[in-house]
Amino acid sequence: MQLSDYNLNTEFIRNFTGHFKTITEHKLLVMKYCFKLGLYRQGLLHDLSKYMPSEFMAGVKYYQGFRSPNNAQKEIEGYSAAWLHHKGRNKHHYEYWIDYPADDPENLHGMKMPARYVAEMFCDRVAASRIYKGEVYVDSDPLNYFLQRHDHYVMHPDTKKLLYKLLYMLSVKGEEYTFAYIRKKVL
Repeated sequence: MQLSDYNLNTEFIRNFTGHFKTITEHKLLVMKYCFKLGLYRQGLLHDLSKYMPSEFMAGVKYYQGFRSPNNAQKEIEGYSAAWLHHKGRNKHHYEYWIDYPADDPENLHGMKMPARYVAEMFCDRVAASRIYKGEVYVDSDPLNYFLQRHDHYVMHPDTKKLLYKLLYMLSVKGEEYTFAYIRKKVL
């Protein structure tokens, strides 16, 4: 074994364990949040596709620890096959709901998401912010992430309005209040 082989193997092991730890911590946190909302099945099944080889191995290859490896894959390869696989199998992503309507077959639109998937998307965004921000996380981080990107989202206006409302509520009133609101008023 040459030194270069050793470095490659240790980098692979570091990325493998780092990526596995990150997606598992994220999944468990989303599961906890979904359980708070009574979304037990969604909590259990959340992001299972991330453990499939087509997503997991790309995650290992492009793992950085501070952001989604899908972004790194997009920068290097021009697109992320892992992301395309992921968003097509997970209904809590608004991209899953992009389609052309019968009355406008020439243009893509965001279809209105069922409330339970908007709630899971909210949980997903809060958990992702907590995982990537770590100890410096504050309740306004998920809202700020949304505000930096929402102009280019192909999202149904009602879905976007509800997600914004929940993220804003979180930033102003905190988790306990917002989760109670989602449980009582949204679901």
